[in-house]
Amino acid sequence: MRGRVRTADGRHLMVERLGDPRGRPVFLLHGTPGSRLGPAPRGMVLYQRRTQLITYDRPGYGGSDRLPGRSVVDVVDDVTAIADAIGLDEFAVVGRSGGAPHALACAAKLPDRVTKTAALVGLAPWDAAGLDWFDGMTAHNVEAYTSAADDPDGLVASFTSRSAEIRKDPIRLLEDLRRELTDSDRMVVNDSGVRAMLLRNFHEGLRTSAWGWIDDAIAFCRPWGFDPAEIKGPVLLWHGELDVFSPVGHSRWLAERIPGATVELEPAASHFDALHALPRILTWLLAR
Repeated sequence: MRGRVRTADGRHLMVERLGDPRGRPVFLLHGTPGSRLGPAPRGMVLYQRRTQLITYDRPGYGGSDRLPGRSVVDVVDDVTAIADAIGLDEFAVVGRSGGAPHALACAAKLPDRVTKTAALVGLAPWDAAGLDWFDGMTAHNVEAYTSAADDPDGLVASFTSRSAEIRKDPIRLLEDLRRELTDSDRMVVNDSGVRAMLLRNFHEGLRTSAWGWIDDAIAFCRPWGFDPAEIKGPVLLWHGELDVFSPVGHSRWLAERIPGATVELEPAASHFDALHALPRILTWLLAR
């Protein structure tokens, strides 16, 4: 089921509901860049777990209107608008990669509605005390986030140009990524089904503009609008220790600050291995 939800400030968000429409609700927040068509468990898996999965394009991606200057915490108003439109009082939240900080924002700011939260291969706040934010990160991401922090106009020009090339040939982004993939990530991405899904995902995310990608990157490098230490509900942090896109040190830092967080670190896993972890994460999210 697909539709548009209007926010309190008049924007529209493109929303997709997957799985069992009467199942227990879970919001899945997509990666960067990405869209509502990104990695998700198959419909059969969702029905077996009596789960309805709610995904949507973050502002500026796909079919969702842009929110200029947004911060990570602004996701809370958007998720609230969608939950209210669907009629959900409570729900779990999972975010992968660029969606992980946004999932943590929901956990911090919606304690009465979010039952459980999972953050997979996520980032720590830009100002994380005692963390070498770039340690273990691929050179391309270091360059992009440095530009987002120090030269946002340069980032706009760079991502706008790159996005235009990807719209013409979505496989371009996969080929760019391939140069920096670990062996483990390469095995995941080489699967024809995964590749086809990722191409649809990137094409939809960047279909109208690069602003979703740009605004994500800038938001990660500015104050998030909440402190992870505020989170009171159950949180699961999952990370592959070989990840070079979002290094594992970020989840280790978060684990020390989020009270009672459960941490799963996979020694042989990388960034895209999180795709295979999602079904098991759903089981954790929905356990009573």
